Amino acid sequence: MSDDNEPTIAQDPWHSLKQFTPARIALGRAGMSLPTRACLDFQLAHALARDAVNIPLDFAGLEQRLNVQGYQTLTLQTQAENQSVYLQRPDLGRLLSASAMACLQHSAPIPVDAVVVVADGLSSTAIEYHAEPFLSLLLPELQQKGYRLPPLCLVKHGRVAIGDAIAEHYAASLCIVLIGERPGLSSPDSMGIYFTYQARSGISTDADRNCISNIHNNGLSYQQALKKLLFLLNEAEKLQFSGVNLKDETTDAEPNDRLKQANFLLD
Repeated sequence: MSDDNEPTIAQDPWHSLKQFTPARIALGRAGMSLPTRACLDFQLAHALARDAVNIPLDFAGLEQRLNVQGYQTLTLQTQAENQSVYLQRPDLGRLLSASAMACLQHSAPIPVDAVVVVADGLSSTAIEYHAEPFLSLLLPELQQKGYRLPPLCLVKHGRVAIGDAIAEHYAASLCIVLIGERPGLSSPDSMGIYFTYQARSGISTDADRNCISNIHNNGLSYQQALKKLLFLLNEAEKLQFSGVNLKDETTDAEPNDRLKQANFLLD
């Protein structure tokens, strides 16, 4: 394998800027091609992104871990029967299967303020890594604020809008969906949170939702995401709407350590 320090590799003058971004810049050049290391790094990132989409989420393991923490769960399925159908028919990932609807209808009716939904989405890796630690922060906060919650709904092959039908069933005013985001070559494990006020199936649209995205180890921290979400919850209850008209005005979130470096543009 060629090494970046070998004289056969022509260094890019932008090499010093790599410390400020995970983007693939200043890769160098070996003849007319990329260095071997850059090619292998790209292939690895591509493989990790593909795995994030295609490897099934271990719902049984996630459910067991949440139950051990004292949280009740319901595992539901959308009308997308498998991953292939899910990828080709996004509409089916927004609809609960007949068995899932029956499961909800047979659950004991209880007064509910908010529902929390966890869906695998387009990155099972994101949910595997980040859902449980984030829920361990979120759920105690919601309970402390007096929100009445039904069991956590874990949804296989779910899209964002799958939370609408669940919120409608429970007549909940607040719907929170944790979902794996489409993987990129630098972040195959990015989790997103979608919040909708008065979500209802067939009525709520993407314009009615607020999104908190890019939650992973090199992106938004769990604490930052939680702060943004709690702000949106409070504002939505006061204003009685969510979506494009509800702005995130949190300003004092701590940046990541890698962003605390001096701004090279000002040096």
